[in-house]
Amino acid sequence: MPLDALLSIMFVLIGLILGVIVMIVLSKLGYNRTKQETKALLENSRIEADNVIREAVLEGKTQVYELKLAAEKENKERRSELTNYENRLDRRENQIVAREKSLTSSEQSLEDRTKKLNAKYEQLDKMELELQAQIDQQIIELQKVSNLTHEEARQQILQKVELQMENEVATLIREKEEEAERTSELIAKDILANAIDRFSQDEVTERTISVVQLPNEEMKGRIIGREGRNIRAIEAATGVDLMIDDTPEVITISCFNPIRREIARQALEILIKDGRIQPGRIEEVVTKVSQDLDRTIQKAGEDTVYELGINRIDKEMVKMIGRLKYRTSYGQNALQHSKEVAYLAGMMAAELGLNQTLAKRAGLLHDIGKAMDFEVEGTHVELGVRLAKKYGENPVVINAIESHHGDVAKSGLISNLVSAADTLSAARPGARYESYENYIQRLEQLENIAKSFDGVEQTFAIQAGREIRVMVLPDKIDDTRATLLAREIRDQIEQNMTYPGQIKVTVIREVRKQEIAK
Repeated sequence: MPLDALLSIMFVLIGLILGVIVMIVLSKLGYNRTKQETKALLENSRIEADNVIREAVLEGKTQVYELKLAAEKENKERRSELTNYENRLDRRENQIVAREKSLTSSEQSLEDRTKKLNAKYEQLDKMELELQAQIDQQIIELQKVSNLTHEEARQQILQKVELQMENEVATLIREKEEEAERTSELIAKDILANAIDRFSQDEVTERTISVVQLPNEEMKGRIIGREGRNIRAIEAATGVDLMIDDTPEVITISCFNPIRREIARQALEILIKDGRIQPGRIEEVVTKVSQDLDRTIQKAGEDTVYELGINRIDKEMVKMIGRLKYRTSYGQNALQHSKEVAYLAGMMAAELGLNQTLAKRAGLLHDIGKAMDFEVEGTHVELGVRLAKKYGENPVVINAIESHHGDVAKSGLISNLVSAADTLSAARPGARYESYENYIQRLEQLENIAKSFDGVEQTFAIQAGREIRVMVLPDKIDDTRATLLAREIRDQIEQNMTYPGQIKVTVIREVRKQEIAK
């Protein structure tokens, strides 16, 4: 082989060897760099993983702490609810025990009265048999000693027996009335005294006018305005009459509608405090006060219903209840009076074992017609019945409304309780004021009713009309007739008069004999 060819082959081999060596060296260098990068990437991944783990642990601890707080709060609320529930159960248990004792006492009293009545009936039956035997015996004896016929003897005996029975009936009536008065009066007084003792409320009388105090006399001129434009704007916006007289630093607001009067009063106070009194400002203030008063009325009704524990009542009816806050009757606030009647009726119903909630509802709504009787024609009883029927009230409530002034007959005990509570609230000292003329007219009417009966000589209304004493002629009215006369006068008063509380009727029959020694 030629030398040149060998050299060429050697150079090629050397080149290949060097190429392989260079490739191996380069591959080694690349592997080291990749290994370093991989190592750095693994280190970064480990650091990030550690950070993620630490954050997850912290977040988990935070969630655990929050869950612990929430659980503790929930447990605390549940313990509080359980405590309240236990307290309510204890109160309910005490009420049930008290009611059970009251019912036991009432049952015992009824049993005693039943036994007494049965004994009376047996005694009357026995007396009737004895009386009939005596009548037959006397008829036989009369026939023997006289020439009277059987019918004539019978008539004489019947006349004698009739006179005797009339006296016995009057005596029995007096005894039964006294016994009934003693027992019923004791029970009624106990129930009323308990209700009064449990409910105590101060009385404040109100009138149909409002008075606004002025800071100075100059304010009167500003309220009147130039040529009276301000006062005309106030009266037109509110519908009231402003009376500005010589009374220093005072303006009187007069209006039959109590809500308009209240709007005018509040608007005047704002205008006086603000100082900007002009027709535009007046309309703006009156509009704002009207809106605020509507909210106040709604809240007053809601507060009253919540306070009495009455549920499921129409929103419009609640608003009507709130309107009673600005209605007065004989100076007594209608809302306060209705709340008193509700409380008293509820307490008496609880004493008698009746539905306390229903009695409260009837007491609260008994004067609901007064919330609109100054705007709509009709009596407050008629309007109240109309409202109660419109909003689907219980028939017991409707009867209590229409019967609390005796317009219709009472259909149940709750109606009687509402009527009694209404009278009690109105008759409390300081609850109402009454004009002198009405007071005199009531006394005269009371005396005239008693004088209308035959045999009455004189009548005296005493104790502010709580008692009427009747002096009768002794030669025309005997003791038996006096008992019946007292009942007749009582019935006539109940039919023809309207009065708070009770009126005691006392018939006095006095016999005097006089002689003059000369």
